[in-house]
Amino acid sequence: MGFIAGIFMVVNFFVPHAVGTQGEWMLMEWARIIGAFALILGLASLFRTHWNKIRRRQSQWGYSVVTLASFALMVWAGIIYGSGQGPLAERLVTVKSGALFEWLFNNVQVPLDATMFSLLAFFIASAAYRTFRARNFEAILLIVAAIIIMLGRVPMAELFNLPHGEHIDAKMPQIYEWIMQFPALAGKRGILFGVALGAIATSLRIILGIERSHLGG
Repeated sequence: MGFIAGIFMVVNFFVPHAVGTQGEWMLMEWARIIGAFALILGLASLFRTHWNKIRRRQSQWGYSVVTLASFALMVWAGIIYGSGQGPLAERLVTVKSGALFEWLFNNVQVPLDATMFSLLAFFIASAAYRTFRARNFEAILLIVAAIIIMLGRVPMAELFNLPHGEHIDAKMPQIYEWIMQFPALAGKRGILFGVALGAIATSLRIILGIERSHLGG
């Protein structure tokens, strides 16, 4: 079935037809249904994993309690209050300017995301320090490019109240734009080409039955 579906999608992409378009739409609908069942299995696995940690009092099992309690609270708030619209939500008491679900998301989830990304900044800085050691010619190029990009993004002349004509900062934005438009973009496209070729190779292995890891083999 995977072989037939894969060949059908490939042929329909290169030789589009009304019948093929209808079949593609039907397959995409099936994929959404399968994705919904996969979500249910993922939730079941989440509950089983954290419940086993709580039951066995494993290391840091308190975080599992917080995870399950938060999940149950968000599901309850989403079902009862929804997005703050509709007849059911209009009859219920909302918190501040929005529904309870939106209030929890904006005042709990968003600050937690911001905290997590702010912590990642320190790990990135540590990794950059280890990477930017001038051990070879490639590392030197990386250091020079990083310094130019950082200087191009920071208006030093405005910071020190210096006229642009009397400071190297006048040329930095132009060099920064050239690096981003040519060398960086060329490297990005090379990476994308490699990813695309890898995806094609993996797809062909799945279609031809060579790759069976998705079947548990």
